[in-house]
Amino acid sequence: MPIAIALHILSAVIWVGGMFFAYVALRPAAAGLLQPPERLALWSRTFARFFPWVWAAVATLLVTGYGMILWVFNGFANVGWHVHIMQVTGITMILIYLHVFFAPYRRMNRALAVGDFPAAGKQLAQIRRFIGINLILGLITIAIASAGAYWM
Repeated sequence: MPIAIALHILSAVIWVGGMFFAYVALRPAAAGLLQPPERLALWSRTFARFFPWVWAAVATLLVTGYGMILWVFNGFANVGWHVHIMQVTGITMILIYLHVFFAPYRRMNRALAVGDFPAAGKQLAQIRRFIGINLILGLITIAIASAGAYWM
């Protein structure tokens, strides 16, 4: 169980921490320094490097989370309410990520490939909104998951 917990937490830190960095540090810095074509290229390359880590984090979170529920706690009936909330918010985050990856991210890259910067910018704006939502959900999930067992 210690390995599963460590991998679970590290995966959450990589995913949520990456979103936090992108949203509160990289985004304002890029907006203040770069013109739209360069800024869009930066985001495309940043996502291309970050998204494989998110895929790995998602897989690890699912395997370790459900593994611990099933094999350590012997099912959902034996876990606290905070674990159920973590599951709902986590699945919601995964669904949002899947949408971002398969819809606006792909459309942004297609627009960039043909030099359609306004269309790419529109897709980046959608990605930014979804990342903001996922960041909030991720921070809430971490707070509930880490402190939930102590509220009862």
